[in-house]
Amino acid sequence: MKFRSAALTDIGKVRSENEDRFLCEDKLGLYGIADGIGGLPGGAEAAACTVGFIKAGIKSGVTDLNALTQASSAAVVELGQQINPPYGIGSTLTFGLLNDDHLQIAHVGDSRAYLLRAGQLQSLTEDHNVENEARHRRARGEVVQVDASNSQALTRCIGQPGLPKVDLQDITARPGDRYFFVTDGITRMITDPELVPLLATDADPKEILQTIIDLALERGGYDNVTAVLLMVDEA
Repeated sequence: MKFRSAALTDIGKVRSENEDRFLCEDKLGLYGIADGIGGLPGGAEAAACTVGFIKAGIKSGVTDLNALTQASSAAVVELGQQINPPYGIGSTLTFGLLNDDHLQIAHVGDSRAYLLRAGQLQSLTEDHNVENEARHRRARGEVVQVDASNSQALTRCIGQPGLPKVDLQDITARPGDRYFFVTDGITRMITDPELVPLLATDADPKEILQTIIDLALERGGYDNVTAVLLMVDEA
């Protein structure tokens, strides 16, 4: 199999700073995104620290993505004590490590990883937010009320006190697969069904991402917009 990849980011039309960062390292097989948490100082620094720590760890030979992700969170906690001592700083993190045809994915927060395979788009991650946490608790028989204004608030992030629980997944890549890592600046503007034809083309991955980002900007660009695309071709 052959692999093609690209990454693009845009500040959007509203924000004064781009607090998104991405990973697109073909030599390392490392792909993903981090979205600095808005509303707090240091969002960009948190995201940059996160992806920098992950990249350095993979370059040094670390293969335990759970331990590496939690260590990156501890590094962001430490940085937050310098930048914003009362409240800290935070970021999302969703990334994959490709080794031959084996893709490991680690996820904390509400950025997403998708897989398009045989025309079907599957979300490989679940947003760690109040709404989804309440849904899981209700499934266990608990009575939970959620304020609509707070439903999308994060329940897990890189930089939170303690060690975040990391969602992990192992996937065997197949020819034709499209792996799409994306921040919520795009997923809040473009629906999953709309993404399918955009990702399904055989165009250059950078062209595909530019089309997706342009659409998010056309619809308002209310947040930073960042995406990474890994395409698997026949050998």
